[in-house]
Amino acid sequence: MSNYNFAAPCLMGVEKLLSNELKFMGASNVKADNGRVFFEGDESILARANICSRFAERILIIAGRFTAQSFEELFQGVKNIEWERFIGKKDKFPVKGSCLSSVLRSVPDCQAIIKKAVVERLGNVYNVDWFEESGSLFQIRFLILKNDVCIMIDTGGSPLHKRGYRANSNDAPIKETLAAALVELSRVRSNHTVIDPCCGSGTILIEAAQKALKIPPNSKRSFVCESWNIASKDCWEKERVRADNETNRAVDFHGYGYDIDERALEIARDNARKAGVDDFITFQKRDIKDFSESFERATVICNPPYGERLLDIGSAEELYRIMGQKFISKPGWSYTIISPDDDFEKCFGRSADKRRKLYNGMILCQAYQYFK
Repeated sequence: MSNYNFAAPCLMGVEKLLSNELKFMGASNVKADNGRVFFEGDESILARANICSRFAERILIIAGRFTAQSFEELFQGVKNIEWERFIGKKDKFPVKGSCLSSVLRSVPDCQAIIKKAVVERLGNVYNVDWFEESGSLFQIRFLILKNDVCIMIDTGGSPLHKRGYRANSNDAPIKETLAAALVELSRVRSNHTVIDPCCGSGTILIEAAQKALKIPPNSKRSFVCESWNIASKDCWEKERVRADNETNRAVDFHGYGYDIDERALEIARDNARKAGVDDFITFQKRDIKDFSESFERATVICNPPYGERLLDIGSAEELYRIMGQKFISKPGWSYTIISPDDDFEKCFGRSADKRRKLYNGMILCQAYQYFK
């Protein structure tokens, strides 16, 4: 088996969670960076990370890393990579990427140069001067950060947050990977009662249920690298069976999702069914003003609508005030609320026991946690 260097992009603020997850999977030399985690592993780790990661946005093979401050250095650095290890004579290899704080700042120019370098390398290897690009997809991605060039190949295709259960969503859905991060930060376990009083299309509760039941997030979807020669079909099948065998439906977990929008609740029920967790979640039409529960212990996690999302700032802050009145501090209860509003704690009425910076899309937020 071969060993590979990987990069796993993730949402800012989730790096530590992803690092711990990859270490638990058996990855080696795991190192967190801003918005990504580097690690090493063989074909089994490649399949396992794609199938089982709840926090990674993509799993990328690092083809090469070098420093470049000129287009010639970029061209030669890319040309020196052994592309023939991955890309066949008929395969597709489009290029996309980004440049940040670097001398080379034109993305279109860098794309063109990287493509030209790969073509020249493979043309010399295969003794051809034209590529039909009709075979398997090898999406080349590059990041040039402070003149450090990282050339990668995307193994997944569509992003890993696209689990496959959310064909339908409401107007402002939370990304599945962010929902999974909130669930992990809230320390949800298999015997927890989890409540989302602003559940929308149900993503937080679905991710909580899948974690509690140890359902692998991506075992039902396919990945572009399955058509490559890197990992055999037996390897992928073994990893899927391994992940599915971890699932335990004999748990005491239950989720409760409330919303005032009946259409959103219908979407949430459908999403939960597709995710295979509908027996573990109850959705009801209920206003947060009526929030009252008799559970001895519960974990509340929510992504309330806010100014840049669905409500104007004034309405959002009134909602926070209601939450502060309803989310009572008591033994056995904890609350995690994500918001971009710097005045959240002031509106809520008390300071959080813990805060965590996270990004909801491009919006900087804080996860405010109350557990004392």
